[in-house]
Amino acid sequence: MTDTAAPPTCALPNTPLAAAVPGIMTCVHCGFCLQACPTYLALGDENDSPRGRILLMRALVEGELSPDDPDVQTHIDRCLGCRGCETACPSGVPYGQLLEATRATLNTHHPPSTTARLILWLFARPALLAPLLAAARALRATRLPRLLARLPGRIGFAFAMLAASEPPRARGAYTARGSGARGTVATLRGCVMEGLFTHTNRATERTLIANDYALVDAPRQGCCGALHAHAGDLEGARALARRNIAAFEASGATYIAVNASGCGAMMKEYGHLFADDPDWAARAAALAARVRDVSELLAAAGPRSGGPLPMRVTYDAPCHIVHAQRITRAPLAVLEQIPGLSLVPLPDAEQCCGSAGIYNLLQPALAQRVLAPKLEHIARTGAEVVATGNPGCLMHIGAGLLRARIPVRGMHPLELLDASYAERAP
Repeated sequence: MTDTAAPPTCALPNTPLAAAVPGIMTCVHCGFCLQACPTYLALGDENDSPRGRILLMRALVEGELSPDDPDVQTHIDRCLGCRGCETACPSGVPYGQLLEATRATLNTHHPPSTTARLILWLFARPALLAPLLAAARALRATRLPRLLARLPGRIGFAFAMLAASEPPRARGAYTARGSGARGTVATLRGCVMEGLFTHTNRATERTLIANDYALVDAPRQGCCGALHAHAGDLEGARALARRNIAAFEASGATYIAVNASGCGAMMKEYGHLFADDPDWAARAAALAARVRDVSELLAAAGPRSGGPLPMRVTYDAPCHIVHAQRITRAPLAVLEQIPGLSLVPLPDAEQCCGSAGIYNLLQPALAQRVLAPKLEHIARTGAEVVATGNPGCLMHIGAGLLRARIPVRGMHPLELLDASYAERAP
């Protein structure tokens, strides 16, 4: 029998990793997580599996390994944080929380890379991030990124990601109308979503109104904190979360709708983020209980049917909707309600695409290895569109499709529903 007793000593007292020991001891090292782990499948190294990384975490706590050990840092850095292992785990190991605690502890000994620190610094400062994203939109409008996407390496892939965020061809404007009888909803506008996927945010608002939700504003909201938490900057994540908790409390909305799965997963875990903060714990938990992925709200409403949209579509499940939020049916229910749309199953749809927030910028080679089988599966479906509900996935998969010259484009499921409503509009 595997020993799950608490370690006799703690070499890292008063650290996030020390507080995570109960979760570490939940792992029975059964190995069910191995085939669910994209880095293990890509590299075949036990140290790059959830089971292996948990053993590294325990070795850190027990003092068998040092936080300064470069190999430990390498294997922890390689983790995508996709949480596919959580879905596969029969013991309920909270791996995502363990990963964040480990990174937060290691960061005090070995700070994140300069690139990571710069990105996190920018996302915590909307006054700087907004004009940067506006410049990116202006560059995108020139269509130059599509040409520059052919460049090799990181630079070409970065331009391909920007090109993949282009809005779809407009099908005509319509005015959404509804009774508002289903309750009030405030939407998380987000950072990249509002900056590069403005069209998706507006489609989200229209589809909610059309399905009888009444929109209210939360004007002082900001970044959800997911990128910071995943990178181990828990204090940075809490600072951003406090702003959102206060903003959405002030909105008085019954629900907070989120159309980016990573952001939704983060906000649903605000209670855990503030579990040890007596001033914010109750407020964070109450706010988290009101968060819904937008597909959950629309599926609860039906959603109402629109006009025909004759196209072949395949759905790729973002990791943080299927593994973190455990939502599987709602996005499919939205797509299945669109007349004329042929929904084609995607093999291994639950496997990570390799985007993982800023992972594809920090670990580009491994991110590409993880993406490669996803692109092959998409190509074999014969679909015109791959639908997925997360901006990073849309850009990462879209960039891969563009560079591989696979004639499939990425779209958010809500964009497809919105296009269907536009077809029916007078």
